[in-house]
Amino acid sequence: MTLPPILTMAGSDASCGAGVQADLKAITALGGYALNALTSVVSETPGRVSRVQLLEPDFIADQIRVLFEGFPIAAAKTGMLGGEAQVRAVVAAWQAHARPGLPLVVDPVMVATGGGRLLEEGAVRAVREQLLPMATLVTPNMDEAGVLWCRGVRTRADMAACAEDLAQTLGTAVLVKGGHLKDGSAADVLVTCDGNPMWFEGERTPGVHTHGTGCSLSASIATGLGLGLPLREAVARAKTYVAGAIRQHLSWQGGLGDVHALDHGWQARG
Repeated sequence: MTLPPILTMAGSDASCGAGVQADLKAITALGGYALNALTSVVSETPGRVSRVQLLEPDFIADQIRVLFEGFPIAAAKTGMLGGEAQVRAVVAAWQAHARPGLPLVVDPVMVATGGGRLLEEGAVRAVREQLLPMATLVTPNMDEAGVLWCRGVRTRADMAACAEDLAQTLGTAVLVKGGHLKDGSAADVLVTCDGNPMWFEGERTPGVHTHGTGCSLSASIATGLGLGLPLREAVARAKTYVAGAIRQHLSWQGGLGDVHALDHGWQARG
């Protein structure tokens, strides 16, 4: 049996609920062979970021080079990159080693669920000007979309307008995630280069306080693209998977209270 190799270029999460670890779990669960190039190491648990250590740009680039030389990579995603030098290293390595048309999903990670900043200020321009135009799909949440759009994104109308403007400006598909909508829903809107918005509806699971949903979603979409699914089908499949991981979340009593985590293996357990 041959699985498509799917590459994640992102940060390591000590609690394994977000970042590269979440990506690896999602890729594996959805039928890919997971590869990773680490950009940083983050000391965190759900709701708390303690420290962030960015890795040297040359080391990041070397990981990407080695993986492209060793595997027929079918699709990739980026997550937390951290700083401008790290963004530039990923961009240069992708341009040097990725074949034309290789699917790339960019999750423009800027702030952790717990509030810790995960993208340096100087890196935002590099992401906007260098990384996003290379993407097959960009997957910002509402806060990240607002930074990229330079205005607030608070409603469904804002989400659609933002996605349409960014898709036109960047020349790529944009999925604005509505997990922070105030109407109790968890709807996302996809706009491709043809300019027609497509909504993916979802219900919010109350009482769940975890992280890694955005990481898992982008990794899941990349896996679908690596399997040859059309973009809309890859997004729909990924949303269903992540919704199930939230709904079937894991829970423990930790030293600081209840700890929740996505159940990336919920499909295997039925």
